[in-house]
Amino acid sequence: MINTYIIDKENNDVTNKLANNYLKLISKQTRITENYIFNKDIVKAQKNSSELAKKSYTIALDKYIEPNSFNIILDESGKDLSSEEFAEVLVHPKINFFIGGAFGFEKEFLKRANLKLSMSKMTFTHTMAKLFLYEQIYRGFCIQNNHPYHKV
Repeated sequence: MINTYIIDKENNDVTNKLANNYLKLISKQTRITENYIFNKDIVKAQKNSSELAKKSYTIALDKYIEPNSFNIILDESGKDLSSEEFAEVLVHPKINFFIGGAFGFEKEFLKRANLKLSMSKMTFTHTMAKLFLYEQIYRGFCIQNNHPYHKV
């Protein structure tokens, strides 16, 4: 089972539609949920300062960090993994992925991760990060199952 928690508002742009195609493919391998979290406290904090914004993300997401799950936080300072290495991570029975807001995460929140994962040193929009994450999750399952989608 995979849960994704995203600090953002749900939208229907082209990138999101592509990501939804991967969601459908992934759902044939495992149960996956997508959870958008964006409330008035986050909006207010983001208008005030980056530190308050990060704190609001922690408050909103903290309850989803579960001790019986493998918690992966996407962060540019995280670990770089190959697709094959990432496929090995997907063997955990319950995985939670966290995609932060525009200002990233507090250090204390990052410490709660089982894995800090970098998708790239570059910065992406939330929907692009989600699209790349979902593609890699799908690719990871294809690697596990020797599916021809992943060609070495």
